[in-house]
Amino acid sequence: MDDEPNIVAALKRLFRGSGYVVATATSGADALEHMEQDPADLVFSDMRMPGMSGAQLLEQIRKRWPKTTRVLLTGYADIGSTIEAINSGQVYRYITKPWDDGEVLATAHQVFERQALEHEKERLEALLHTKNQALTELNETLEEKVAARTSELLQLSQKLKKNYLTSIKVFSNLMEWRGGQLSGHSRRVADLARRTARAMNMSESDQQDAFIAGLMHDIGQISLPDTLLARPVPKFSDDETAQYRRHATLGEQALMALDDMQAVCNIIRSHHERHDGLGYPDGLVGEMIPMSACILAVADTYDDLQMGHLSSTPLNASDARSMIARGRGTQFHPEVVDVFLQMLLKAAPGAEIPPRMLRTSQLRPGMVLARDLLSAEGAVLLAADHVLTEELIRRLRIREGRDGVDMILPIKP
Repeated sequence: MDDEPNIVAALKRLFRGSGYVVATATSGADALEHMEQDPADLVFSDMRMPGMSGAQLLEQIRKRWPKTTRVLLTGYADIGSTIEAINSGQVYRYITKPWDDGEVLATAHQVFERQALEHEKERLEALLHTKNQALTELNETLEEKVAARTSELLQLSQKLKKNYLTSIKVFSNLMEWRGGQLSGHSRRVADLARRTARAMNMSESDQQDAFIAGLMHDIGQISLPDTLLARPVPKFSDDETAQYRRHATLGEQALMALDDMQAVCNIIRSHHERHDGLGYPDGLVGEMIPMSACILAVADTYDDLQMGHLSSTPLNASDARSMIARGRGTQFHPEVVDVFLQMLLKAAPGAEIPPRMLRTSQLRPGMVLARDLLSAEGAVLLAADHVLTEELIRRLRIREGRDGVDMILPIKP
């Protein structure tokens, strides 16, 4: 902007072909009016003009359009006014007259290049702000999402664990369907083994392995004839004893292909070892025998004594405990015997709240079985701690109607 038309025309010609849109004014008032209608990115203003000096004009532009870059054209005699314009109008640069065309064009180029960089900086800062805000929102919900996913995976893991245990229990029933002394034996032994492992403060994993080994410890007896299993062990012939003693290794072999059952396989193989080294199949001594196998040996013998499997006549619980105590340190691990007998003494009748016995019409989803649900043949239909679902209750009612037998289920209070 300049009050001299020839200077204005010269500046306009200078920017011709530069690609810039150029507007001119011959007074400060005209310049401000033009800025109100179409603000400019760059203003060149002469210092000396009637009515409103260049310094005053650029000060007004700074206040009203602070993003507009301001350049002052001034003569050498106006140094004082130039300093005032720099202070009040905060001009980007001043150019002395007569100006050099190259300097004016270079100044314009630098101004627009700087503005482009500032615009890009603002764009990137806005983008960064948006990303940071999105990241903040993600972080705020991440913990909640992780917790929800963890809970979902935990529920799935628990469901798989329950299905795994149920499958093991159902499989163990295949042996008990043969009837006789085998009926219920594995379930009782498994329960005793798990309770003993818990009383000995063994890990949850070891407790489960002891329980599963209890369910499966006699799987090798599938190969034995019914006539042999129907007689007590002391009445076996030498050949029959040798045949019977193979069931521990056969049980290990039957489960060898299952990766998750390797610890259980080892327990099953060693559950007839003795603390004094006179057991079978490997003649292990003392601490060489896995602790879970030591537990299983005591639980198995305790139940076998009461079934009459190890003697001509079945023993009562008190006499069976006495026999276990006599084997402390010879047949059985001393610590296991101590914990086992103490556990039995603490399990006084009536110490636990009895389960609710409910008909299928009284069942509701979410109820939990207090103990295994058995068929008339002694097979496990549902394992203890199984959570009832609407679909499962429907299947139970169908079975009840089909078999014509009222089903009563033990439900946890």
